Amino acid sequence: MVSLSRLLRHLLTPDWRVRQCFPARVMQAVEASIAASETRHAGEIRFAVEAGLPLASLLHGETARLRAVEAFSRLRVWDTENNSGVLIYVQLVDRKVEILADRGISALVPQAEWDAVCRRLEESYRKGDFEQGTIAAIEEIGVRLARHFPPLGANPNELPDRPAIL
Repeated sequence: MVSLSRLLRHLLTPDWRVRQCFPARVMQAVEASIAASETRHAGEIRFAVEAGLPLASLLHGETARLRAVEAFSRLRVWDTENNSGVLIYVQLVDRKVEILADRGISALVPQAEWDAVCRRLEESYRKGDFEQGTIAAIEEIGVRLARHFPPLGANPNELPDRPAIL
């Protein structure tokens, strides 16, 4: 059962809250950071953010993790040739960050490493540092991808670098 306070926070938080935390300038910096990272490995990184969850998701008790799984599928992060996609999912109202990696990466990088990146990113967001926190997380992810998925020529850029607002 969803608490009344959580329900109200999600339903009363306007969608423009995303643009307040991630204005166009920040989204462009995130996109550029993803593009730069992908020149150093054969992986694909997607960044997705949403303000609040829809009513149906709240009534079903959906967590940020479950919502990230939905976004992973909807954004087709799983659909890369080498199973090397990584999603950074940000849920602003609950102040949660989830990182999901496709099976090719999950076999090589333990979830605990991704969770540590999530906690650092959440801490940056608590301080209001959305741009540098996100860029630092992308760099950390890129280091792991470069270690396990070194570049094999030019990265075909199978997924868009542009951040998704859900």
